[in-house]
Amino acid sequence: MAALLHHNWIKPSTILFASEVPANEKAFEFALAQAREFQADLILFHAYDTLVVAASESSGIRYYDYAAAARAEKHHLEPLAERVREAGVRCEVVVRPGLPADQILSFAHERQIDRIVMGTHSPGPIGKLLVGSVAEAVLRSATVPVFIIGPEVVSGAYRNFATQTILCAVSLNETSALVSAFAAELAEQHNARLVLQHVIKPQERAEILAGRSLDEVETDLLGLIPAELQAKIEVQTIVVPGDPTEELLYQSRAQQADLIVLGAQGASAFAAATRHGVVYKTLAHAQCPVITLSPVVLAECVAKDKGRSPEAYMAGVF
Repeated sequence: MAALLHHNWIKPSTILFASEVPANEKAFEFALAQAREFQADLILFHAYDTLVVAASESSGIRYYDYAAAARAEKHHLEPLAERVREAGVRCEVVVRPGLPADQILSFAHERQIDRIVMGTHSPGPIGKLLVGSVAEAVLRSATVPVFIIGPEVVSGAYRNFATQTILCAVSLNETSALVSAFAAELAEQHNARLVLQHVIKPQERAEILAGRSLDEVETDLLGLIPAELQAKIEVQTIVVPGDPTEELLYQSRAQQADLIVLGAQGASAFAAATRHGVVYKTLAHAQCPVITLSPVVLAECVAKDKGRSPEAYMAGVF
């Protein structure tokens, strides 16, 4: 399974920061820190909705003038680009008209993008409703890992954004093998501790345990780590009954996780609109960044590994 992962997913050479205007400063800081860590190129990407007709207070430019609007939007990103270049990172500013999620996904297909970094809206009654409106659409369909900086993420600047502990949500199905392998590769790259957590819903406990103890299931989880990595990283397994989101968020704080790794099958449009779903609620409340593998990635990789149809694996981790 690990062989199916792209090397550049672990050590990216080109990172796309999907920016709003004004930019999410916290998300930008994380994107820049990653670009510096991996000596990667950083693309500052912004898409503006051409259906929005709004006047610039300073110039009177109207957004239906596509060329003028693009120049105006690009102008807003130039200070960020200057900060990137001052940090010794190669930078490109790209501005396109269109729906943000569509344009982000389209550009990622056109270019050799290895990782997408993006933020979500600020918290609050409206923000909580909209959190993931663009991010959720991207992480549901992206063909590369998506790194999400949620509204409650605490800045990692105090320790230079170091990744020392990674928390990975898993179960015992085929997609979890890929998610675990990805998390293990990240742990090796960062020399980080990896925590694999499987939360069993109370109503499913008897069926999943099938007479086994929680300790036995924890031992089973170790088998999700690729054999070639088992001796290279420190792995802890946790199996608990309870609510998946609550337990995941609790462990992220208890373990002082710097990164959460998720399979994103639960990121449906319905979940985002109704505030339900493990992925959506984790993005909204996690205090550390969350990196996701989309259903598209998981289905393709597992199908290649098993030689079976992708639809067989779309049920998901959660």
